[in-house]
Amino acid sequence: MSTSKTATAPDRTTAALTELSRLPQDAFVARLDGIFEHSPWIAERAWSAGPFTSIDALHAAMCLVVDTADPAEQLGLICAHPELAGKEAEAGTLTTASTGEQRGAGLDQCSKEELERLRRLNQDYRARFGFPFVVAVKGLTRHQIMDRVEARLANARDTEFRTCLNEIGRIARFRLDALFGAGA
Repeated sequence: MSTSKTATAPDRTTAALTELSRLPQDAFVARLDGIFEHSPWIAERAWSAGPFTSIDALHAAMCLVVDTADPAEQLGLICAHPELAGKEAEAGTLTTASTGEQRGAGLDQCSKEELERLRRLNQDYRARFGFPFVVAVKGLTRHQIMDRVEARLANARDTEFRTCLNEIGRIARFRLDALFGAGA
């Protein structure tokens, strides 16, 4: 009797990371396209930290690039994120990842009143801080998201800047897990 051994998820992830680590820089960047919204410079700079033996190591290398970037680059990264249920969503021009994330949070199910509230909160947030509200929406309802925007409007700009970068790191981790089949 022969036994066939199927690869487990960790084995597949390890193999995929090994393959990723062997790629030339341009292919590595292309493979990680969209992990950080419209910001290929992060993967480009993280490439030299390989080889990557875990999603944690890859994520840490990419987050280190963000953390050590100059403030103008960090602001550009924050501004690369669309407003939640904003004009990009309405126009259908969100990235595939953002579309799925916003849909998963029920933002495509907003009533007219909820949509007006969220857009007003987005406008107030941008006027106060100079950049869009960013939150990792996975696991949140549209009501929780609106409550978070409202609560975070009370923060200082520096606090919000850092909070947005932390949330972007969380979004990137969710996207890496999805890319490598490690997400639940």
